[in-house]
Amino acid sequence: MPFPDRAAAGRLLAEKLTHYANRKDVAVVALPPGGVPVAYEIAQALSAPLDLLVIRYLGVPENPALVMGAVAADGTHFLNYEVIRWLKIPDSTIGALVAIESAESRRLDKLYRGETSHLEVVQNAGDLGR
Repeated sequence: MPFPDRAAAGRLLAEKLTHYANRKDVAVVALPPGGVPVAYEIAQALSAPLDLLVIRYLGVPENPALVMGAVAADGTHFLNYEVIRWLKIPDSTIGALVAIESAESRRLDKLYRGETSHLEVVQNAGDLGR
């Protein structure tokens, strides 16, 4: 079902999440830029804090549309080792891309949030799926 815009999608999703409204243990985290309008509507409907997680994809050098991983502003990165092995991507290439995209992620994080700090989010693995 297509949505008129991302905000409308967020409002519809928020209707499905009302049982999380007004809880102290709930926060909404958005991936900018596209996830922010969706997450904003959800956070507003649930009276929950909203935070951003700025990530950058690590595209394969010969085909940047093929993603081999992602990196966050704090340098945390995730790699798809299957793609890396399949294409024999050298560690030096991966390290260079992680450094470049990590710097860009930090720049965007600063741009989007200014001096506002991240929420302290603690995940209790025992509560997943409830």
